[in-house]
Amino acid sequence: MRARTPAVLAASVVLALAAGPLAAPAFAAPSAPVSSSADRKGPAEEALRAAIAGLPNQYATAALVRVGTPGGDWHGSAGVRDLTGDGPARPDARFRAGSITKVVTAATVLRLAAQDEIDLDAPVQGYLPDLFTPEFEQPISVRHLLNHTSGIKPGDGFGDDFAEVYAHRYETLTPQQVVASAIAKGPEDFVPGTRQQYLNINYTILGLLIEKVTGRSYASQATRLVLRPAGMHHTYFPGTDPRIRGPHNRGYQAVERPDGTTELVDVTEWNQADRWAAGDMISTTADLERLLTKLFRGRIVPQPELEEMFTTPAGVPGATMSAGLEYQEADGQVFWGKSGARYGYSAFIGGTRDLSRTLVYSVNSTDAKGTARNPVAEAITAAALR
Repeated sequence: MRARTPAVLAASVVLALAAGPLAAPAFAAPSAPVSSSADRKGPAEEALRAAIAGLPNQYATAALVRVGTPGGDWHGSAGVRDLTGDGPARPDARFRAGSITKVVTAATVLRLAAQDEIDLDAPVQGYLPDLFTPEFEQPISVRHLLNHTSGIKPGDGFGDDFAEVYAHRYETLTPQQVVASAIAKGPEDFVPGTRQQYLNINYTILGLLIEKVTGRSYASQATRLVLRPAGMHHTYFPGTDPRIRGPHNRGYQAVERPDGTTELVDVTEWNQADRWAAGDMISTTADLERLLTKLFRGRIVPQPELEEMFTTPAGVPGATMSAGLEYQEADGQVFWGKSGARYGYSAFIGGTRDLSRTLVYSVNSTDAKGTARNPVAEAITAAALR
């Protein structure tokens, strides 16, 4: 393993999770005022305010932003708590962090590696012998799972489009069922360690690995080894509970009606058990900022294990992902971060390794799982990186 020289990537790469243009939704809620807790000017404060002004609109119903720079910090929020009332969005709101969960999972595995409970170079087949069939002859190391070079095929879900999965939103699909469906598809798509393919299945298996080596639940170990040391007191793993406990801004998905108009469907309540160690976490922007800063400062994962989070696999063409993070270059600076999206919620954490510039946001996107970009998230990122 060695650190690769980052290729120049557009700042919008990390926003691929964000939703794209949609027809105007069927509501006319007034724009909520933008609030800011900044005591001094941060970079492009006017641009940051403008990025989240005018919400709700067709792209998002709320946005929470935290930016840190040498010139000061900026915290802002805009939008509404829900579309049935006129209350402004809560800046302390909890939200579904999606795949940002992988940062916590990776950190948990690396903590266990630092304690000699996990060998990153050891085949995962040795840790979980009952999981894999004999057809999986190529050794898949723990590191292959961490940096998405395992080649394991994706697991199955409740469906492929919004209508299908929405119909099952209160049902439980266990991580064990997801992994079993992936293993049943047969051996790897490619020789482990030769390609990089981002898939949830890698981190779902890492969740099983954590439970196997510790004898305790994933949630308890991730909380003990990462959440508590980071001071993330408002972050938790809901399991099969479809609710978001505590203060939150409701999430919506835009759905096109047969007549061509757009309806916003409330998707706040959703059983995300199948996402588990790959994307089940509920958090706040303040907690994610604590995770980012303490992680990068080495207060959660010790050296040399922390280097795994800032190292992409050698010999893998185009690799941009490390253990739990991904890099991009913008405006001459290298940023390491992670995005996450569940229906109704898009989020991002990232920063330079020296923490001279950081960004954490949650956008209540009206098409969070769409493939097009979200103008609100793009505007936030552009302003934050100026």
